[in-house]
Amino acid sequence: MGKISGFLDYERELPHRRPVEERLRDWRELEGKLDQTDLRKQAARCMNCGIPFCHKGCPLGNIIPDWNDLVYRGRWREAIQSLHSTNTFPECTGRGCPAPCEEACVLNIPQTPVTIKQIEKQIVEHAFHEGWIVPEIAPRKTGKSVAVVGSGPAGLACAQQLARAGHAVTVLERADRIGGLLRYGIPDFKMEKHLIDRRMLQMEAEGVTFRPGVNVGVDLTSDELRREFDAVVLATGSTQARDLDVPGRDLGGVHFAMEFLPQANRVGAGDRVVDQLVATGKRVLILGGGDTGSDCLGTSNRQGAVAVHQFELLPRPAEGRREDGVAPWPSWPMILRSSSSHEEGVIRDWSINTLGFSGDAHGRVRKLRAMRLEWDMPAGGGRPQMREIAGSEFEMDVDLVLLALGFVGPEKPLLHQLGVGLDPRGNAAADEGWATSVDGVFACGDARRGQSLVVWAIWEGREAARGVDRFLMGSTDLPSCPMPGGR
Repeated sequence: MGKISGFLDYERELPHRRPVEERLRDWRELEGKLDQTDLRKQAARCMNCGIPFCHKGCPLGNIIPDWNDLVYRGRWREAIQSLHSTNTFPECTGRGCPAPCEEACVLNIPQTPVTIKQIEKQIVEHAFHEGWIVPEIAPRKTGKSVAVVGSGPAGLACAQQLARAGHAVTVLERADRIGGLLRYGIPDFKMEKHLIDRRMLQMEAEGVTFRPGVNVGVDLTSDELRREFDAVVLATGSTQARDLDVPGRDLGGVHFAMEFLPQANRVGAGDRVVDQLVATGKRVLILGGGDTGSDCLGTSNRQGAVAVHQFELLPRPAEGRREDGVAPWPSWPMILRSSSSHEEGVIRDWSINTLGFSGDAHGRVRKLRAMRLEWDMPAGGGRPQMREIAGSEFEMDVDLVLLALGFVGPEKPLLHQLGVGLDPRGNAAADEGWATSVDGVFACGDARRGQSLVVWAIWEGREAARGVDRFLMGSTDLPSCPMPGGR
């Protein structure tokens, strides 16, 4: 334990964000960092609890009290070794994870958790700056080859682990650049893309081959894939967007969020996008209140939207934890959360049911028609029931509608081509060893578990690598972090 009285001596402190008017003029990350003296104070707040509930909150099982103590003592090199022992890409989780570890922190009972996410990010950035993060090349090669289909966090984590086990790993990605949703989903203001390129250099030195621009199932058939590689890992993500079946859905200007966000990232990478979908000068409506909707919001404001509304079907969450026993600490609570993008300007509303859209003579969307809802929230949990409020219909002028309603599973053509079985939710079904119904084919990440968090994707990729290594070699020495309560 760094300092016994640290949680009493120091208040929770986060780095300042750049002013809104400044950050809306560019696409750079908006958060700074704490100096090392202040970060050590934040690490000293960790109480090294007898039962570290942060471990339960973190899907990766990060050894959070250990590296907090190491940071407090200035032992940075040991801190990155501890962090990397469970987390392949802390630069991603330190930026893109909602930090369930902080919700589970004992100091979150009074709403002042340890700044775990910030400490994590600064450990890895300090280690890169010092040159401590170098390729870890396998001492011997196995002669086995593995194809990882998909280059998001699950695929990259799996690929790096397998390369360090000595296998020849090829990452196949249908987009023109490696990174999956890290590259073409998360906006640059949340995670700049040089962070992916930096890791790719390390992984290439470790023996990973990257092949972007290969649409597996089209450019490379499933039979060719099976013949070319000893094992295949499906890490294709959950990319089938949830649609909205209402009149006017086919009007111009009504788009999935993942039609909108990747184009902005491509422009940021220097590409020219013909007929780019932009929010400039438009009245934007975002349907969906999650992270994807927040990313659309930040992007729309940077592009110069006239106004942005964000509507959610569900009721407005409570400001703090409910008192009826639903999701008690240290569980993840469904509470009102505001992102940095919400600070930048938005009109948010809840309990709104979209009835349809109407357009102009050119087939472009011009109006939303919607109705307000009431919700019955069963005591002690259960499925809430919605009721339309009579006479609450309204219309609103819109020029661009972005559907950020979540995702319903992986795209099916490749799964069907391979003959992979599906679970009841339409995801790739895999057993405890991450193997699908097809011998030598494995699945991990959102393709297996459904839409989830980056931290879960990394855990899935690491664990799937163990299953592949065991399949190829009969046993595995790759590290494991079994999760309490199963998967």
